Parts: sequence; structure tokens; C-alpha cells
Amino acid sequence: MNYDVIIVGGGPAGFTAGIYVARAMYKAIIVEKSVPGGQVAISDIVDNYTGFIEITGSELSQKMLEHVMKFDVPIEYSEVVEIWKEDKTFYVKLIDDRILTSKALIVATGASPRKLNVKGEAEFYGRGVSYCAVCDGAFFKNKVVAVVGGGDSAFTEGLYLSNIVSKLYLIHRREQFRAQPIYVERLKQRQNTEFILNSVVKEIIGEKKVSDIILENLKTGEISSLRVDGIFIYIGMVPQNQILRNFKELKYDENGFVIADETTRTEIEGLFVAGDLRSKHLRQITTAVSDGAYAGTMAVEYIQNNF
Repeated sequence: MNYDVIIVGGGPAGFTAGIYVARAMYKAIIVEKSVPGGQVAISDIVDNYTGFIEITGSELSQKMLEHVMKFDVPIEYSEVVEIWKEDKTFYVKLIDDRILTSKALIVATGASPRKLNVKGEAEFYGRGVSYCAVCDGAFFKNKVVAVVGGGDSAFTEGLYLSNIVSKLYLIHRREQFRAQPIYVERLKQRQNTEFILNSVVKEIIGEKKVSDIILENLKTGEISSLRVDGIFIYIGMVPQNQILRNFKELKYDENGFVIADETTRTEIEGLFVAGDLRSKHLRQITTAVSDGAYAGTMAVEYIQNNF
């Protein structure tokens, strides 16, 4: 076999798993299709990761990468196109048709926020466009923000933001909400919150950062402009679970996230799922790192008990 453990995904979970495997003196490799650090690498400021009062996402990712490199864990910058298992061996096929093999496999490919896919969304990511109030809310103290969505995440994050910002607009494409009624009522009671219903965001505009959003009323067709300092988008998360399609025994929650226990074990012997891809209540850097520690440790234990 090429490796004891293959780790797919080079974010906080994957990096941590690599460190734990290497510290146990086993041979690991991390496969990452884009930049090391995952979503953290493209975040602006991180101020809720213990030990760093404030650090940029790119700096934190670099420190994690340096930590992994200290243990001589190789990183293969390539895309995984298929994974399967035969007997007790995992096979990982890369986009260039190379195949890596291992005794245990950790998948930490994460999840990505569902996008509005409107003009200005990608351009202003990290400069007024956010998908995480807990991560970025503090940067909008006493400012005006919009929250887009009608589910639990939109309302719970809206409640969080309403304690920080001077004005909050909640924008939803319908009049009815998917969120639990208690969350809806609580947000309605906030004096600094205004609901804009039957409306969608058509464009996000600004110069160096977000300054306005363009709205369309779906009932009247009216187009209007709303001045805001930031926009928080909560229309769902998209789990990056495509490479697990060959494992029919795996279980998923209603949103497509992989169901694994708290130690990251799945129904497949030797396969562990860590980080944002795992079905869980809270997705943060700290919970990803925790999953990575579990996954690395459990992968080593699996190898010790089966090989």
C-alpha cells in the first residue's frame, strides 16, 4: 500500500488528522484540490479561534500548514474523482488517473454555503458578503446589514447579529418561513429589525466593499436599492459528498451531510468523516479541529487492530 492513511481535504480537520497520524508514526498523505486551509484560507479575519485574538484566515491557514509540514506529511494538490474499497484496501483515484491506496481513509472535504449566484456576490466575499455571523458579526458593530433566508440559520444568526448591528433587514423570497416559530417571534420583537418579504437579491454593489443591494419584489416586480454595510446569506449549505458515491452503506441526514458518530466513524470499516462534511449542529474551525483529532486517532486505532 502507498499509505497507512489517506486524508482527502486540506482544511483544519484534514490538517489536524494528518498531524495526529504522523505523531503516531504512521504514514499519511493529504490530498487537497485547491488552497491549503479550505474556507479558512479565504476568510478575512478570524477572532474566535482560541489562542489568536485576531488573525487573518490566510495567516491561520499558513500556520496550520507549517504545523503539518513539521511532521513531514506530504500534501498532494490534486482533485479526487473517485474512491472505492476492495477487501481491506481503499483506492483513491486522482484527476490525472493516478491511484493512491491506503489502509484507512479520512474524508474531510467540508461543505460550502449555498450561493445566491448574483452579480457582486463573489467579488465582495470577505468585504461585506458573509455566510457566518458568528465569524464576522463583530466587524459590523453599529452598522447596517441584511440577512437573506427564511430558515433556522437565517433567524438564529439574525438574532445574534441584532445584538451587534444598528439595523438589520431580513430578506426572504416568501411570506412564510421554514424557521421554528419561536425564532421568528423573537426576531420580530427586536426593535432594530425590519422584514422585507416576497423579495430576492438581484445584485450586490459597492466599490472597495459592499454599499448597496438591489432587490426585486416578486409580487409587484418592483426593483429597489437598499443601502447596507454587509449581507449575510443563509439559504443552505452544500456538503461536498460527491466522492463518497460508491459507498452505498453510508447514511446521510436530510441535507446530505454524512452521519458519523462523535469519533467520526462511519458504517464503512476504516472510513472516517471529519469536519463540516459530518452531520453536526455547529460548524466552526474548532469543531473541525476536534473532528480531525478524533479521525486521526481512530484511523490509527483501526490500523492497529486490523493489520
